[in-house]
Parts: sequence; structure tokens; C-alpha cells
Amino acid sequence: MTGPVDSLSNAYGRFLSALSLLGCAILMAMMLVIVGDVFLRNVPLPGTPRGLAWSTEVSELMLYLITMCVAPWLLRQGQHIRVDIVLQAIPPRLAWALEWLGDLIGLVCCVVIAWYGTQAAWSSYQSGAVNIKTLVTPEWWALAPLPVVFVLLSIEMLFRMHRLQTGVRGPRNDAVSAA
Repeated sequence: MTGPVDSLSNAYGRFLSALSLLGCAILMAMMLVIVGDVFLRNVPLPGTPRGLAWSTEVSELMLYLITMCVAPWLLRQGQHIRVDIVLQAIPPRLAWALEWLGDLIGLVCCVVIAWYGTQAAWSSYQSGAVNIKTLVTPEWWALAPLPVVFVLLSIEMLFRMHRLQTGVRGPRNDAVSAA
């Protein structure tokens, strides 16, 4: 039987999956921008520019947004980089306690980054700072996704902690790659 936290966690997981699909769509769009730029630089077509001057700048932002979209989903899937050789070698109860410690440290880090990211984005918004490259854009546009994603990561850390609490008293098996 699943409780309300499990139902909420499952709904949140579906949201993160949708967010990861958005990341995939951004990747596809980035690929199209790059291909379009290379094509226009190498195939002279009357009435078209020789490349897309803004393509590098937009591709950089898209790469950042892809990372922001998929990071919470990767955490949920246990696919972030994780070295757990020690956790697999020590007694299960101690490994479980260290998993808790790791999740707690991760949660604190996510909350702190969300807090400072919010302050940076808000400060940028209030000051009217702009990025001037090929395109001129408000700086806060690039800063705003960071605190949002770290709030999402914080929420997932709480769900991870709940799953750890209700699961087997031992290390997680989601990232083990060797037997």
C-alpha cells in the first residue's frame, strides 16, 4: 500500500520526467541551430546570411538549460556521478547511515545554492544588468533557472531521504556498476 508521500513522490517523478523531455527538446533545437549555422556558413544561398551570428551564444544557453532540465531527473534515477565502493564494502547499517549523511549534505547544499541563486537573480533583475554579446539580454534570464532547479533538487533530496527511511537498511543499489 502506498501512502500520500509515495503518491506525491510518484507525481513529482512524472513531473521530472516531463522536465527531462523538455531538456531533450532543447537538445534537438540546439542541434538544429548548429546545423543551420554550419549549413548557412558553407552553402551560399541568395538572400540568406552567411551563418547565424547568434548561434554560439544561443547554443551555450541551451546547453545550460538542458543541464537544468535534466539534473533533478538524473538525481531521481540515481544517475548522478557516485562513487560508492566504500558503501558497498562496509556493514549495511553503517552504509545506510552514510547514505543519510550524504543526502543531508546534498539537501543543505541544494538549499544554500537555491538561496544564493535567488539572491543573484533578483539582484540582477533589480539592477537591470544585461549580457552584451551578439544578443543583448537581461542577465537575470540566464540566472533565473538556477534557483528553480535547486529547489527541485532539494525536493527530490527530501523524497530520496523518505525512500531511504522506508527502504532496506543498507546502501542504495541505484548507482552500483560493478558486482
